[in-house]
Amino acid sequence: MAPSKNAERDAREARDRLRRYNARQAVHGQQVARRRRDNIFAVVGVVIVAALATVTQVFYFTAGPGHSASPSASPSPSASASAGAANVGAVPSKSIAGGRTWTGELDLNDIPLGISLDGKAAPQATSVFISLAQKGFYTKTAPTCHRLTTGALSVIQCGSVNGDGTGDPGFSFGPLENVPADGIYPAGTIAMARSTGAYSNGSQFFITYKDSSLPTASTGGGYTVFGKVTSGLDTFIAKIADAGTADKSAEGKPAVATTITKVSVK
Repeated sequence: MAPSKNAERDAREARDRLRRYNARQAVHGQQVARRRRDNIFAVVGVVIVAALATVTQVFYFTAGPGHSASPSASPSPSASASAGAANVGAVPSKSIAGGRTWTGELDLNDIPLGISLDGKAAPQATSVFISLAQKGFYTKTAPTCHRLTTGALSVIQCGSVNGDGTGDPGFSFGPLENVPADGIYPAGTIAMARSTGAYSNGSQFFITYKDSSLPTASTGGGYTVFGKVTSGLDTFIAKIADAGTADKSAEGKPAVATTITKVSVK
């Protein structure tokens, strides 16, 4: 009988060891699966964050007229889409414009463009432009005109801090002002470029060198028009715009590298 009892005991112990082994394997398997799942979630999270950061930067800094959201020289969403939004940073006071018309000169590659700014219809945007111009921002900090579009939309966009459509002046502002209800921006229009909302205006602006159409505010478009070119546009077209873009596409860097060489307003 002893051998039989020993055999039973050994069998029980073997079964117990097998159960414990299987239990440990099950726990280990769960831990491995959990780690694998957590790693996948972590990788996906990093990818999503990186993608969102990239999209946000590209979307914001290439905003402006003509882009699906708003072209480098064009605006994007309507004021209603940004309800509750507010200025960010040290935005120049809109009282600077004084509710009056300002005149001056904006030179691109030393080509003089006479300009007129409407401090009554667009007091905030006009005040920002005047403040930045008087500080030398456009000729020293952000002199590059980084974007030119050709065809139905004909604009040149300038005022990017990094010279490539990125960077900002340390603030953003709104709301939209003096937006054409019909979406028509006649040749010579000077307007603020923006990205995702009515309070995403900064230092970038665009000039239409031919009549151009853009989405209206009611469809998520609309850009603040704060001035117009009163002289010199034909020369700009002949010397810069007619050369097109550097890569011959419908929009991109101007083939003729363009910088703001002078801004004066009074």
